[in-house]
Amino acid sequence: AQLRVVADLVRAGAPPRVYAVSLTGFDTHAGELERQRALLAELDAGLATLRERLAGHERARDVVTLVYSEFGRRVAANGSEGTDHGSAGDVLLLGDRVAGGWHGQAPSLTALLDGDLRVTTDFRDVYAAVLAGVLGADPDLVLGAGRQPVPGLLR
Repeated sequence: AQLRVVADLVRAGAPPRVYAVSLTGFDTHAGELERQRALLAELDAGLATLRERLAGHERARDVVTLVYSEFGRRVAANGSEGTDHGSAGDVLLLGDRVAGGWHGQAPSLTALLDGDLRVTTDFRDVYAAVLAGVLGADPDLVLGAGRQPVPGLLR
């Protein structure tokens, strides 16, 4: 429902350049499989609704959706059929201006760091690419100096 509203605001020409929505419930330490399946299906449906409502609209090319989690998950399951907080997490970009595919180095499921995935692409570098390439903002003003926007992420 949140993404439907965002799509309608974009289509109506509302002035905000950034919208934030959230989907909670991912802090699953037990019985994770079914809960994750339901949450990811809800995320999928919301993103599909956003894309469908913007399809063919003149402002569709302006929209880049950044999906991220505030925490990663550990690789190994805990004793409650869940996983605990980990160091690395997924980031998903969606939009006409996004160069599809995998960007950065894929994490290894075997070369772990204290049981966690090793971070191979810093989220701040993805965010820097979006700040500069979509909003025309200076990433240094938002993230501090030294961020390296992920190359080739946007077209």
